[in-house]
Amino acid sequence: MNTVAANASEPGMGLAISRAPDRETVGVPPANFTGAVELEMLFVPEGPDRTSAGLVSFPPGARTNWHSHPLGQTLVVTAGVGRIQREGGPIQEIRAGDVARIPPGVKHWHGASAEACMSHIAIQEALEGKTADWMEPVSDVQYKSDQAPQASAERAGS
Repeated sequence: MNTVAANASEPGMGLAISRAPDRETVGVPPANFTGAVELEMLFVPEGPDRTSAGLVSFPPGARTNWHSHPLGQTLVVTAGVGRIQREGGPIQEIRAGDVARIPPGVKHWHGASAEACMSHIAIQEALEGKTADWMEPVSDVQYKSDQAPQASAERAGS
């Protein structure tokens, strides 16, 4: 999963290009997800950099476990309809084009809606080599507890 594309530019040139055909899509660890979720690592940290990003694809009903990120996370939804919830908050709907920013240390989960697939690019930084603290699964009861998730403020007002 943490491999650099073989087609990246020469070291020391100050620019690296990862070609889509050279990247591998893999299943994610089932201990941290519900459903057949797939991950395509877009880039991983090199040298002093600590940022990584992956394209994560969820089939309907699939989701992460509860988790947090020591330095936060940004999700850029690229396709479909999903759900996201921070601990103690309402389930919110996310759609293609939406960007969700999760602050450092905030317990949350995200995944596809029950009816549609969802893909997002997940961007996070590592702290001492760690990007996430994984916790318990999101139960079916928790996932379905708010079948009418709150849409973003912009959508609700339009």
